[in-house]
Amino acid sequence: MKTVVENVRRYLQLISSQFVRNPELAELRIAEVPESSMVRFRLVLDKADIARVIGRNGMTASAIRSLAKAVGEKYGIKVIVHILSHEEAEMV
Repeated sequence: MKTVVENVRRYLQLISSQFVRNPELAELRIAEVPESSMVRFRLVLDKADIARVIGRNGMTASAIRSLAKAVGEKYGIKVIVHILSHEEAEMV
């Protein structure tokens, strides 16, 4: 499972780096749910970069989530990707 999580992590970092203007403020948090085959990724970005990553009508975010989910399904892992601003991440 570690190699799949690492591959998804690298994918999310590569894709998100193409959209963000403040990469020093971008953070990727990974949470594996114990005794489950689920992994939750939280992409925490600067507020200005959120719109760029989500895209028009959420199409970019949907594509990013779909590809991450497809990789997880291939290896029997449920992958969830959340895209949050720093303010939203503090509330969670």
